[in-house]
Amino acid sequence: MADPKGFLTTPREEWPRRPVAERVRDWNEVYVPGALLPIVGAQADRCMDCGVPFCHEACPLGNLIPEWNDLVSREDWRAAAERLHATNNFPEFTGRLCPAPCEAGCVLAINQPAVTIKNVECAIADRAWEEGFAPPAPPDRLSGRTVAVVGSGPTGLAAAQQLTRAGHTVAVYERDDRIGGLMRYGIPEFKMEKRHLERRVEQMRAEGTKFRTSTTVGRDVDATELRARYDAVVIATGATAWRELPVPGRELGGVHQAMEYLPLANRVCEGDLPSSPLSAAGRHVVIVGGGDTGADCLGTAVREGAASVTQLDIYGRPGSERDEDAEPWPTYPKLYRLSAAHEEARDLRTAPAADADARLFAASTLRFTGDGEGRVRALHLAEVDSERRPVPGTERTLPADLVLLALGFSGPDPGDGLVARLGLSLEPRGTIARGPDFATNMPGVFAAGDAARGQSLIVWAIAEGRAVAAAVDRFLIDAPTRLPAPIGPYDRPMTA
Repeated sequence: MADPKGFLTTPREEWPRRPVAERVRDWNEVYVPGALLPIVGAQADRCMDCGVPFCHEACPLGNLIPEWNDLVSREDWRAAAERLHATNNFPEFTGRLCPAPCEAGCVLAINQPAVTIKNVECAIADRAWEEGFAPPAPPDRLSGRTVAVVGSGPTGLAAAQQLTRAGHTVAVYERDDRIGGLMRYGIPEFKMEKRHLERRVEQMRAEGTKFRTSTTVGRDVDATELRARYDAVVIATGATAWRELPVPGRELGGVHQAMEYLPLANRVCEGDLPSSPLSAAGRHVVIVGGGDTGADCLGTAVREGAASVTQLDIYGRPGSERDEDAEPWPTYPKLYRLSAAHEEARDLRTAPAADADARLFAASTLRFTGDGEGRVRALHLAEVDSERRPVPGTERTLPADLVLLALGFSGPDPGDGLVARLGLSLEPRGTIARGPDFATNMPGVFAAGDAARGQSLIVWAIAEGRAVAAAVDRFLIDAPTRLPAPIGPYDRPMTA
């Protein structure tokens, strides 16, 4: 390590965010442009270069974190970019969107603030693009084999890039009009500007990957014909079947799924719409669900000018310190965290009735009530006990002109006909069943990402894409593959 005492002498310093009053007036990323580079070298110096770096184990990609921390501290950006891209196809995505389980596994985090691994990763990725350290890497020769990848989220894109670079001819099929999946229409612009996505897509095009947009396999293209046309098919459609909230009043107008709401705001940013048909402007908004998707809805509603925004979380408010008994190091702990959206809601006081920032913890939705025209006007909730059962006598009512359901996803969408047409077996929870080699019950068809794993993190999605690419390459060449496989289909995050 460049500075053996860095972790003792240098405090943790994160990439500063722009002032709330400034950033809520636009859709640009929340961080201060250019403010990361001056601090990142000293932050990389805090890495202890542990003999057993648990950050490797906490990251499903197996990122070589101590190595590129050392290279950044020495300002060897080219070598740092090479080491980073050796295990991660899209570090500028994970550097902005991943919740950083690697930092929870940092040895320094046992009794001090962890190394800012995520910030260092983002700095390397951005510097790589600025300096030209991430050129297209087309294959030296083609294998003559063809692969169809269905879905262009992080899993599909990672699989496609790995297989293209291995020499196979790859076509990516995407049902939306632009490439990116949830990264395109689910992630708000203020969390990741889409120029980062466009840059990677252009890199992949230059390498030889083909893209087919506005094409739903199972409806626009027959799934069995697709299987017959290609030597292998990778299903990476994500877990797009959203969970419902079966309570009285769900049918009222103004109650929508988060993934009906967020794509419209993204389309406004893309220039497709002058304004969103579901805009929160002037409305009292209640978000049901305490996860990242709910926080994305919160930040979006604030920027659209909502009259008020409240987020309901059925779980109790977590503590600010790790519970060593329930969630010992190096597992990823459930802590009270203040995202950029929650910081904005807190400072702007968007939810006067909330416990903290915009959130009401330990709150369960009982029913919705509306006006004479069939539109929602109020949400009725109650506090819950440790078993998440409503506590009698705690019922409250919140004004609600717009309700957004952010309750997660259960598996691939059965409505597109892809699973049924191919005759794929499903797990009891609704995900696609697969074997230890990522193969489904249909020969030549592989499944990866949230469609098979279930809803997970972007870092797991990329790891799935890289791993399924290795499995497909092995299937196509009928020999050992040279592609890395960072995880197996049954691997899961570390738990106590």
